[in-house]
Amino acid sequence: MLGPRLDVLYNKKRFLDVFPVVVEELLDTLRAESMPEDIVEWYRRSLEYNLPGGKLNRGISVVDTVEILRGKQLEGEEYRKAAILGWSVELLQACFLVADDIMDRSIMRRGHPCWYHVEGVNNIAINDACMLESGLYQLLKRHFRQESYYTDLLELFLDTTYKTQMGELIDLVSAPEDRVDLSKFSLERHRLTIVYKKAYYSSYLPVALGMHFHGISSPEQFTLAQKILIPFGEYMQVQDDYLDCSAPPEMLGKIGTDIVGNKNTWVVNVALQHVTPAQRKILDENYGRKDSECEQRVKEVFAAVGVEAKYRAFERAAYEKIVGLVETIPEQGSELKREVFMAFLSKIFG
Repeated sequence: MLGPRLDVLYNKKRFLDVFPVVVEELLDTLRAESMPEDIVEWYRRSLEYNLPGGKLNRGISVVDTVEILRGKQLEGEEYRKAAILGWSVELLQACFLVADDIMDRSIMRRGHPCWYHVEGVNNIAINDACMLESGLYQLLKRHFRQESYYTDLLELFLDTTYKTQMGELIDLVSAPEDRVDLSKFSLERHRLTIVYKKAYYSSYLPVALGMHFHGISSPEQFTLAQKILIPFGEYMQVQDDYLDCSAPPEMLGKIGTDIVGNKNTWVVNVALQHVTPAQRKILDENYGRKDSECEQRVKEVFAAVGVEAKYRAFERAAYEKIVGLVETIPEQGSELKREVFMAFLSKIFG
């Protein structure tokens, strides 16, 4: 029996072993259309640059969900098919990240220049983001068209993508980079943003895909899963907000841009609830300014009002809430298993 750390490494290695298959199958779709070889190689470069560099939690969670529901480790073709479904999630994730980096004018992602910052790419990255998303539907058609739940997979991806784009729109319109107005920020608007921008595709989508793959068809089971998983997504985004302004770039794999990008984050909203008039003036004058000294002044206010301690308290409360929701799943007579959600929680908590 492998220990927890080795299990994580082993599961990631198995998942990555399927990646070359995914790449070649997607390149074959271009070759089938007689695309020139330089176009095929461009797509290969985009796939290999943008997909495998992260933690891959979303994609691996598809496989984890199926294995927990079936009570056994998947092998052979069954594993490969579940992993390809997981890589479909990673394609959607890559699409969102490439586009998000352009809109946020980010510089680094996963320790490397953002794709649009790579020499020779520039605005071609916009089309590359679309190609990444389209690729997942090519994989679904190739591997799942004959399955009874094929339409369910399509609708799940389409609905999740639409919800995520709604969240992105709220985010962009609420806090435009060229107009800083902290009076328009609120925790409720932030919650709405993260539920749509992050929670559906980051937490509900992978588990729901695994449920379909396993053969669960009851709408009530999917409703229950969603009720539990949306708070997962909320916690993940608050964690991301906190790390963006507190963790060093070498830990994040990117340079945090929320403060200089005028983002409506959990951190700034919590700070706004506790600042003195003098501290509020500092935030009004420095938040959203593309200046490292302004950014540092904002961070000093965050530290002074105790954002770190407030985040730790939020984290504990979020964990207790999620565990409480998981415990509403009956131990007998339910197609879902509590272990599905506890395994997901173990990937993200802390």
